[in-house]
Amino acid sequence: MDGSLNVAQIKVSHRRLLALALPMTLSHVTTPLLGLVDATVIGRLGEAHLLGAVALGAVIFDFVFWSFGSLRMATAGLTAQATGAGDRHEVDLTLARAFLVAGITGLLLILLQWPIATAAFSFAGASEAVTDALAIYFYIRIWAAPFTLANYVILGSTLGRGRTDLGLLLQVAINVANVLLTAGLVLIFHLGIAGAAIGTAIAEVLGVGLGILVLRRLGSNPLSVTRAEVLNRTAILQTLAMNRDIIIRNVALILAFSIFSALGARSGDVTLAANAVLYNMFLIGGYFLDGFATAAETLCGQSIGARDERGFRRAIHLSLGWSLGFGLAVSAILLIGGGLFIDFVSTNPDVRAYAREYLVFAALTPFVGAAAFAFDGIYTGATWTKAMRDLMVIAFAAYGLILLAAGSLGNTALWIALLIFLGARGIGQAVLYPKLAKKTFASLPEGRRDQKRP
Repeated sequence: MDGSLNVAQIKVSHRRLLALALPMTLSHVTTPLLGLVDATVIGRLGEAHLLGAVALGAVIFDFVFWSFGSLRMATAGLTAQATGAGDRHEVDLTLARAFLVAGITGLLLILLQWPIATAAFSFAGASEAVTDALAIYFYIRIWAAPFTLANYVILGSTLGRGRTDLGLLLQVAINVANVLLTAGLVLIFHLGIAGAAIGTAIAEVLGVGLGILVLRRLGSNPLSVTRAEVLNRTAILQTLAMNRDIIIRNVALILAFSIFSALGARSGDVTLAANAVLYNMFLIGGYFLDGFATAAETLCGQSIGARDERGFRRAIHLSLGWSLGFGLAVSAILLIGGGLFIDFVSTNPDVRAYAREYLVFAALTPFVGAAAFAFDGIYTGATWTKAMRDLMVIAFAAYGLILLAAGSLGNTALWIALLIFLGARGIGQAVLYPKLAKKTFASLPEGRRDQKRP
């Protein structure tokens, strides 16, 4: 693994974009498949309340940890810019500051575990048996919080360097470790739901160890930077501000999807089940679109770091082109074959019939949301997190207003609001990005701004 940072090697092309996108696409696809291991292993025990507890625990930790997914995104953006500038020292400083924030945040989650658990358990409203099992799972796994967040930082650092292949390696390694540890602790050592939590926690710890080894092979040594540099007030405030902005963005996104599910549930079991089947179509498309977003994040960040405005704009055009093209293709496939997908996922005739009524809405989500996915990567790589936050809040407000205004349309209103939410984000980002790009490159020397890529 070559740890050198050579600005002249930064290229923006179809081939490089795909080379960056495909490994992360595989990571996004395999992670949820391997993530089913806790439920699968616990399900072998034949205790319904234990399976329910693991399922709820996964939802709680996904919400808590994914809210701090900002650590991955902010680290990737800052690292990409430092890599583009050929500044190895700044790469290490970014890594050290991100580790510091991850460590402090993880410790706070451990200290606040009781109020977090109380609120989560109350919201879940599960039976006493499920809640008791859930408590065992939660109070064990929460101790891995600093390591889980540190893994976000490590992943962000590898992605910012353009090493999505290593990002894939790390994600798969953590999940494979989770599979082996959980299966062994539950099925061989008979530790039950505690074994599932311990296995997942240890996998996160091992992931950090492997990640540090990978970063060292890439030439990083966050311990080589001085304490004064890490605690530089301006840099720390920038790191915290970026994480704050992305956390707000993430929470708004989670709330939008949660509201979609909750309102669907109020319309009855058939509506809830049909929407769940159709929503998976959006998720499948999203796994692939996330890969292009990651590529955009890396290419745009590195282009800004290298002060190459032409490369930056080419990265935007390529990212948008591939995202929109892929989104259109997936939407077309879903429109043609969505009925077969519905029949495969559900055997209930009422759910099948109802889902077909709304198939066109679900099939459109990959194409309508494609620009938003691409621009999220572009804005993160450019560290335009404040604008990304504000546009998300505006889109969320529009989403809520549509639900209020068109509530009488029932489930149709839900799908229309979701499509407008996705589309509004992409349109808003498209309208604003020229102004942000001009401001970003305004201070750069004219010759450097217009240089051609090697």
